[in-house]
Amino acid sequence: MRILVIEDNRDILANILDYLQLKGFTVDCAQDGLGGLHLASTGHYDLIVLDIMLPGIDGYQVCKRLREDGHNEVPILMLTARDALDDRLQGLNVGADDYLIKPFALSELVARIEAILRRSQGSRKRQMKVADLLYNLDTLYVSRAGRPLKLNPIGLKLLAVLMQKSPAVVRRQALEEALWGDDSPDSDSLRSHIHQLRQVLDKPFPTPLLHTLHGVGYRLAEHANGV
Repeated sequence: MRILVIEDNRDILANILDYLQLKGFTVDCAQDGLGGLHLASTGHYDLIVLDIMLPGIDGYQVCKRLREDGHNEVPILMLTARDALDDRLQGLNVGADDYLIKPFALSELVARIEAILRRSQGSRKRQMKVADLLYNLDTLYVSRAGRPLKLNPIGLKLLAVLMQKSPAVVRRQALEEALWGDDSPDSDSLRSHIHQLRQVLDKPFPTPLLHTLHGVGYRLAEHANGV
């Protein structure tokens, strides 16, 4: 399970990070609203832990923008020192799934996270997102900027691996093993499938998402350097 924690207090962030990793979660972090929004919009997360009082844009705005996206259904657990009913209602009204008041025990945080994940597993779509590219793993529906994309079975498998690892570089050997196992065809086969994927994924659009690192592998990201 991959969790994004958006929290500007370094001590709280470090404690949450250490505890969640100890419990077996993979965790990414951001310390301001805009950075957190970018990670949440371009990465694939099972849950977001979101503080309300953030520099840049606050947690309410982050949550609202993600929900207004129309595609981002990732569960959101809000953290705040505000205990007033109106503050809690505001968080729930912009799309948060639960609310935890500071200070809290880390064990309670994990219990809340696990409860949200249990509730969401049955109803939430298994969907990956990189920039404006969406891939529903249940229906195999792929779209970019709202336009449906048609891919063959190998193209779908190739895209899934690249999206799961995004924005990291995936080496050629790893892609070949994912596609063909130990029975990999000649070295031009992967290049041919990458070319076909690029024709569908990038050619009709102004900004490329599929980037080649010559002699290394391929990266699916909004920017060529993956940032």
